Amino acid sequence: MKHVIAAAAFLAAATGAASAQDPVWDGNTVVLEAQELAPGVFAVVPEGAAGMAAEGAPIATTGGFVIGEHAVLVVESMLNERLNRQFFDLIAARTDRPVRYLVNTSFHGDHSYGNAFVPEEVSIIQHEATAAYIGEHFEADRAFMIQNFGAGRGIEEVAPVTADLLVGAGGHLAVDLGGIAVEIRDFGFAQTGGDLFVSVPAAKVLWTGNAVVAEKPALPWLLDGHLVETLETLRSVHAAFDADTRVVPGHGPVTGMEAIHWHVDYLGAVRDGVQAAVDEGLSLEETVARVTLPDYGGYALFGWVHPGLNVPAAYNDLK
Repeated sequence: MKHVIAAAAFLAAATGAASAQDPVWDGNTVVLEAQELAPGVFAVVPEGAAGMAAEGAPIATTGGFVIGEHAVLVVESMLNERLNRQFFDLIAARTDRPVRYLVNTSFHGDHSYGNAFVPEEVSIIQHEATAAYIGEHFEADRAFMIQNFGAGRGIEEVAPVTADLLVGAGGHLAVDLGGIAVEIRDFGFAQTGGDLFVSVPAAKVLWTGNAVVAEKPALPWLLDGHLVETLETLRSVHAAFDADTRVVPGHGPVTGMEAIHWHVDYLGAVRDGVQAAVDEGLSLEETVARVTLPDYGGYALFGWVHPGLNVPAAYNDLK
């Protein structure tokens, strides 16, 4: 939690969110749309996401849903009741089959706070580390989310919800919806200690959560450090799926495996640059000044994420 709270000031400065009245993105105005990627397989993406991604701008949460012969599975529950209702309305417009499962890819509030508004008959699936984090840190996390996503956005009304199904470390869960299967897997530490990757193998569709923020030029955020583990995890994910798999990232339009490759290449470059600096005995400040990686620029938040977050995280990890 320390890394996340400390990042708040950087995030506010980088995005212009100087107060609770200037959110990173506004949960009271975001409009979601459903995009069918295969029969019964949908991404749910904020309107205008493609143009914003090209500029490297912050984008609201991306999710999705899968319709089987007997039931529906949802990926992410969104930030507040307004967005959660939009999401479920998009599902209802396409099927009258019941929603039976909902997966949170991490504890982050914009991916999980909508759990408070999900019908009781829906089984919530989380990583055991996500469930533990919510149980221990919910009040502090909600205060952080209000600070960065704005007061009066429905976050104050959110209450924690206990998950029904948990995935353990290195675990895997398969859900048969009737005629279509969904795979939920922990590949290891990606952005948090409880990241889940959700895929529909038959449709070659993968939801990554915040482990892959968006397509190039977006960069991974090492909010909790662990550069070495994150790089290893993303390499494992990249190796586990076919090259033509479509990727639904945590905050951006539908993309391809090249988005994961971009994240892997960037983290490898950070590791190599920081390791060389550590080997030379450079201080953190000297390392930040040395490891600038201009080839990975273009992201609107590069000036915060790279020198203010990722290089220090790598330095502490490698040193």
